[in-house]
Amino acid sequence: MADKVVLAYSGGLDTSVAIKWLADKYHMGVIAFTADIGGVGDLPAIQQKALKIGAVKALTVDAKKIFVDSFVFLALRANAIYEGQYPLATALGRPLIAKMLVDTARKEGAVAVSHGSTGKGNDQVRFDVSVAALAPELKIIAPAREWGMTREETIAYAEKHGIPIPIKAASPYSIDENLWGRSIECGVLEDPWVEPPEEVFAWTKSPAVSPDKPDYVEIGFEEGMPASLNGKRLDGVALIQRLNELAGKHGVGRIDHVESRLVGIKSREIYESPAATVLLKAHQAMEAMTLSHQQLRFNEKVSSEYADIIYNGLWFTALRRDLAAYVDRAQKHVTGTIRVKLFRGNCIVVGRKSPVSLYDFSLATYDKGDVFDQSASVGFIRIFGLPAKVQAKVQGGEGEEKKPKKKS
Repeated sequence: MADKVVLAYSGGLDTSVAIKWLADKYHMGVIAFTADIGGVGDLPAIQQKALKIGAVKALTVDAKKIFVDSFVFLALRANAIYEGQYPLATALGRPLIAKMLVDTARKEGAVAVSHGSTGKGNDQVRFDVSVAALAPELKIIAPAREWGMTREETIAYAEKHGIPIPIKAASPYSIDENLWGRSIECGVLEDPWVEPPEEVFAWTKSPAVSPDKPDYVEIGFEEGMPASLNGKRLDGVALIQRLNELAGKHGVGRIDHVESRLVGIKSREIYESPAATVLLKAHQAMEAMTLSHQQLRFNEKVSSEYADIIYNGLWFTALRRDLAAYVDRAQKHVTGTIRVKLFRGNCIVVGRKSPVSLYDFSLATYDKGDVFDQSASVGFIRIFGLPAKVQAKVQGGEGEEKKPKKKS
């Protein structure tokens, strides 16, 4: 009986070609596994397609809820944004798929798992490291990393062997999407001077043709987790889906980013992340109302580290778990409501309130009711500025540094 391999199957070009390639090259029975985390489409059709190409079994699972609750919202609470721009949609999906690949391989008695990542991208790292951390005994096969075909040659291979693919050479974009965002690369996008053609966008309207009137959206948070939209409680999946529609209608969430890949190259990436853009901005505004200055400053360091961990495929590591424990504690009072304005490609925070807000009107106001003791500022400034005063006196101020006295 032939050994079995579980392939992370998306129904796209590389994984469709991989079903036949794995069977021919490794003489393995291919089990196609598809996890729907928001961008798969017609699961039964994908299942039938895998079987038609030659998979010995095709399995599918709706994983949207676990994706949002156990991956997306954990990253959101940490404000994880890679290089200040990328909300990490694809990067967050990979460890979940890797975990499901491992679980399926053990259940089906497979000796290997496989994925469609190339040898130039980050996803190969995310899959390989995650699988190694969860099941070091499993072999990992990445056909697109081994077969040496260009994208055009892969398309030609599919056509030669009668493999149905949703792509033609005239439109060679590589697209990955899930609930948290949509990633587009290849084709004309590889020239960073070329403006992305409108055809690459699917979730967002061009701001130039978006509605003439803004929409206002109120997002309720409970301990850092989005819990309601416009006063109505929604589960995470429904909330993100609704925000993708609302914000996308106004052209919110388009990102054009030259990204530093883990493998050492720069890559031009186009992202559409309407809900992620809105929720990240709203969450940061909620934190500004409910966390101290010291917490906010430290959280910036945690956010940067958390984003790097996710981007670099290190979800299943002790450091990620340790940081998650800190984030969980730090979010205890991040509760309240943020109101945002969606208009012409912009998401603007225009209102915030919280039952545990650190904003005190009586201290902030300059009008009647001000209880801030302004006379206390003189002594505070004297003590606060003392180090600067002493250093200037001894060593000289800006532009007039004193030379040290020579010893006699």
